[in-house]
Amino acid sequence: MNFLTIGHRGVMGVEPENTLRSFVAAQEAGLDAIELDLHLSKDGALVVMHDTDVDRTTDGSGPIAEKTLAELRALDAGRGERVPVFEEVLEAVQAPIQAEIKDAQAARALAEVMNRRGLAGRVEVSSFHDEAIAEIKPLVPGVRTALIASRYGTDIVDRAVAVGAETVCLNIRRLTLEIVERARKADLKIIGWVVNTQDQLRLVRAFGLDGATTDHPDIKRTGRFTA
Repeated sequence: MNFLTIGHRGVMGVEPENTLRSFVAAQEAGLDAIELDLHLSKDGALVVMHDTDVDRTTDGSGPIAEKTLAELRALDAGRGERVPVFEEVLEAVQAPIQAEIKDAQAARALAEVMNRRGLAGRVEVSSFHDEAIAEIKPLVPGVRTALIASRYGTDIVDRAVAVGAETVCLNIRRLTLEIVERARKADLKIIGWVVNTQDQLRLVRAFGLDGATTDHPDIKRTGRFTA
């Protein structure tokens, strides 16, 4: 089985998260896919940031939704990097992308870009929000989707099936064999997050997961040898 390694916000363990620098580093490290996060700016730009505000990851402050793209561009996102828009990432790297909708409002904007550029084969759409997954499904023919969960029980399988997701991305701290077995019976793929240590890697391999989201690129090198 091919075990996928997914770069969390690029390689946020060594580079500023959700920046072009981080995404390029993830690709150069040979990670199988790159995970990123999407919000809408005040003027409707599809920007790549994790939090609802800019305080933690830039030298600015305030909610993303209250700033224009130009205002977001003026911020330092770490080591001189600027806040990228989604289409810049598409140009900067060639790797497959897992695009997480942080703000459900961004679903339609993402669908427009994916349809215009024919990205259903390259971009998997993920979200904690069931409604975002349900909304984008009919908007992008053939799109692959993943439901993410941090605190969850066996109900996560039913929720994923209900919105038509093909994958569940699960916090490994709450993972149980029962949940894994239920997901398999529902033909769901399972990605574990966040996997940053050898013990965590051994855990997800023991559960037979399909892959891991990691902050550190060396998981790619060690993952193939760990069982």
